[in-house]
Amino acid sequence: MRILLDNGTPRGVAPALADHEVEEALSRGWDTLRNGELLDAAEAAGFDVFVTTDRNIRHQQNLAGRKLAIVVIGAGRWRLIRKVLPAIAAAVTAAAPGSFAEVEIPLD
Repeated sequence: MRILLDNGTPRGVAPALADHEVEEALSRGWDTLRNGELLDAAEAAGFDVFVTTDRNIRHQQNLAGRKLAIVVIGAGRWRLIRKVLPAIAAAVTAAAPGSFAEVEIPLD
């Protein structure tokens, strides 16, 4: 699976997705694209899953008809995210075209 990490997604998430091909939006020069444009670019480039920390993406974008699966990580702080890397990897592996999943991050 081809995975695109959004700008706010900590780089440490990538090694947890080692079974997949992972790229960062920044490495493609997509760091200035807004969400809708970024989702369009990711789909056009053949990405399967978009991983983001933007919890509002579901409400800001019309996700109907998208081929790209979206996995939202509930917090952007690495010290919290690293505790649930297996859950993030499981959500990415289970993602189906057009699906939406949110991985809750405990705040302790």
